[in-house]
Amino acid sequence: MAPLDVQQYDYIVLGGGSGGSGSGRRAAGWYGAKTLIVESGRSGGTCVNVGCVPKKMTWNFASITEALDAGRHYGYDIPEKISVNYRHFKELRDATVKRLNGIYERNWGNEGIDLTHGRARFVEPKVIEVELPDGTKTRYTAPHILIATGGRPLLPPVKGAEHGITSDGFFEIEELPPKVAVVGAGYIAVELAGVMATVGVETHMLIRGNTFLRKFDTMIQDTMTERYEAVGVKIHKQHPGIKEVQLLRDGKGKDKLLKLICNDGTEMEVNELLWAIGRAPEIEDLNLEIPGVTLNKGNHIAVDEYQNTNVEGIYALGDVTGHAELTPVAIAAGRQLGNRLFGGEQFKTSKLSYENIPTVVFSHPEVGTVGLTEAEARARYGDDNIKIYRTRFTAMYYDVMPAEEKKKNPTQFKLICAGPEEKVVGLHILGLGVGEMLQGFGVAVKMGATKKDFDSCVAIHPTSSEELVTLR
Repeated sequence: MAPLDVQQYDYIVLGGGSGGSGSGRRAAGWYGAKTLIVESGRSGGTCVNVGCVPKKMTWNFASITEALDAGRHYGYDIPEKISVNYRHFKELRDATVKRLNGIYERNWGNEGIDLTHGRARFVEPKVIEVELPDGTKTRYTAPHILIATGGRPLLPPVKGAEHGITSDGFFEIEELPPKVAVVGAGYIAVELAGVMATVGVETHMLIRGNTFLRKFDTMIQDTMTERYEAVGVKIHKQHPGIKEVQLLRDGKGKDKLLKLICNDGTEMEVNELLWAIGRAPEIEDLNLEIPGVTLNKGNHIAVDEYQNTNVEGIYALGDVTGHAELTPVAIAAGRQLGNRLFGGEQFKTSKLSYENIPTVVFSHPEVGTVGLTEAEARARYGDDNIKIYRTRFTAMYYDVMPAEEKKKNPTQFKLICAGPEEKVVGLHILGLGVGEMLQGFGVAVKMGATKKDFDSCVAIHPTSSEELVTLR
């Protein structure tokens, strides 16, 4: 068999998701680097296809249910029983995703980026081979290769686990199941459980501890767990885990039936089981041993603050590194890397700061956070150097509702300040609209704002956000 020709590029990007696209576009569009993107799936990566975009659209879908309920309290004559065509919504969501796939590819083409669809693997330290959809293979080389292949959701080593779904499979559901069990306590579990409970699905959360979102501040953990319980989510705390999943009836939506056999001998029947137990880096078939790229203990690609791996000329960013697995983080890191590699001497130290990155959980209600948790702040600065400001109230939106409904919809804010100047080192908020609220406060924290700076800002009234600049 004749050897394959090796095509030469300045920059090869493995993965056409947020980080890979951001870096490739910066390299090609701004600096004219001859760039190739290799993508084995749909363009746009996790965020566009099975992450941020369809998740937020589904959150919007569920939020309309909450708005309809609120409308009844405001005097609108809205029937209690309203038919919902979830299949129609899914088709609209799929069409939006497909449109974004095309936008990604058109943007790459407009900036002179070549796109190859297929699975890539290293065959030499700086040479990759791509198996194309038709089974043929081609090879490429470049002095700079970026690994931005992302991650995938995990299934546990449980007999019959494949009868359940992961977050990827969630977006394939065409009919809402009557009863679902969600295994996990992280933000994906909380977001998807919140969606299903809000639209009327009997929702069970199986968690190992007593609260979920355990990487978040304890205020968030406690309040959100209580809130989900108050609105009817059945939270099985200190759950012993599942030993086996049996498929009792195949089918989709209402027709599917599973039996969950737990480690303590208890059983539960559900129409769908959602595993949300974590994600793994997408690296298995890359042959990273050929260039000698080092992995860390979590099996993610080890990188330094400049996204360098241990191999010169090979870089990694995004979910494959396990660092702040958020779309805007990958995009920002990718652009900084593109600047550093191809932007000239003035960008030789360009890198992304991973400090004070704001993030939002699209739960019901939303959660926003930036900076340190209270426990982290006390550990870093010492108890005597920390001051906490907090408040809990009901947003004006809920004033027309009965008292028992108001209690189910708290708004809660917490500022964590350090040192005599009371620098804001942590901000944690939950409630209606905090996803839109957080960005501006994230800028303030990033700039080193103090409590005095917050106090000096004239509040916008009447809003929930004014409570953050009037905390006492």
